[in-house]
Amino acid sequence: MGFYNDVILPRLCDLAMRNKQLRPYRERVIGAAEGRVLEIGIGSGRNLPFYRPPVRELLALEPAPKLIAMARDVLHPGTPVNFIEASAEAIPLDDRSVDTVVTTWTLCSIPDAAKALTEMRRVLQPGGRLLFVEHGMAPDRNVRRWQDWLTPAWKCISGGCHLNRPISTMIEAAGFRIDRVETGYMPGPKAMTFMYEGSARPN
Repeated sequence: MGFYNDVILPRLCDLAMRNKQLRPYRERVIGAAEGRVLEIGIGSGRNLPFYRPPVRELLALEPAPKLIAMARDVLHPGTPVNFIEASAEAIPLDDRSVDTVVTTWTLCSIPDAAKALTEMRRVLQPGGRLLFVEHGMAPDRNVRRWQDWLTPAWKCISGGCHLNRPISTMIEAAGFRIDRVETGYMPGPKAMTFMYEGSARPN
């Protein structure tokens, strides 16, 4: 699996994130970021062109060296970017040191997402915000059945992606208060396209 994970998977992830239907989500979520921003799972850098003032610094966290190398080639005019090769489960930043945390289609694949969310809360300022758009558990029983059935195999080919994580519940369980969340299906297979978009603050 070394060649697949190191060479094939990063390119598949980049291809999936090129989906034009994701652009409006990116525009809304990234557009709400401000101050010193930590993005969890920068991937191949598809969000970078959307950052503008009032973002004054972007800390781009990503555990995969190949994806960081791809992200470095993406233009990001006007926003200083510092790439951090590290896991979201052990963020190498001080407590209360960022104003905004951004996560886009990332919580599905972090092995210990609960620990990662606790880390995000730790590094956020008391008045800071977590901005998120994620796919996850659907409200419809038949769709959830498919999600549960597909997830074990899907994880093996998609870098650990879970189709059935209850995103809002996970965020609240990590000590956040959700200010806003909008949910709904994006066009595509329902098992893979139920979206959660919103913002939350540390309790």
